[in-house]
Amino acid sequence: MELGTKEAAMTADTPTGRTLPVVTLFESYGSGAAYVGPKVAEALGLPFHQQAFSSEEIEAGETRRENEGLISRVFGALGTSYGGVDVGDVTAAQRDSYELTMENTRIVLDEAAQGGVIVGRNGAFILTDRPGALHVRLDGPLQQRLERAARDSGIDLARAEKRQKREDQVRAVMSIDLYGWDPRKDEYYDLVINTGRLDLDTAVEIIVAASRVRAQQPQGRGAPPQG
Repeated sequence: MELGTKEAAMTADTPTGRTLPVVTLFESYGSGAAYVGPKVAEALGLPFHQQAFSSEEIEAGETRRENEGLISRVFGALGTSYGGVDVGDVTAAQRDSYELTMENTRIVLDEAAQGGVIVGRNGAFILTDRPGALHVRLDGPLQQRLERAARDSGIDLARAEKRQKREDQVRAVMSIDLYGWDPRKDEYYDLVINTGRLDLDTAVEIIVAASRVRAQQPQGRGAPPQG
């Protein structure tokens, strides 16, 4: 990927040159982003930008890969890292990876220009140097995450466990393959919140307060160390 496209994230969003606040969220499955994200956006008076694929779409995309559509292209692009592809498909997978990366980057930069809360989409990596942006990862004990996901999605624990194993792996592999970073590591985040120890409304309050502080510190933070 041409990482130079990230420079666009530094440009002014408004005619006055003021950058709009941005919060990026990444979660381990069942950590509460579907609740926290919209609440943070509402409190800040900003748009909410949901992640590219829901749990249901990832589940369907793996079980019915023959279907056409973006999620099928993603599984194909992951290729040798997730599920495997035939040797003859490697060139097509590489092309799809490049196209998916560029398209996702464009979407994130467009969403950042509007301000708001961006869930997933490698936002913390793409917008790492954006002035005033706050990058947050939600996590928690596995059992609590499974119970929350099962309750919120109306599914049983066994299905939630299958989704967790699949989804946490797929989202990490997508980031590693398409952008070369691991979203499960903390280098790119300003906050890591354990929603097993803190309730979701408290998490919202913390993120909103931190975003308002971060918005007053417009300097870039510099790229995290590599390796």
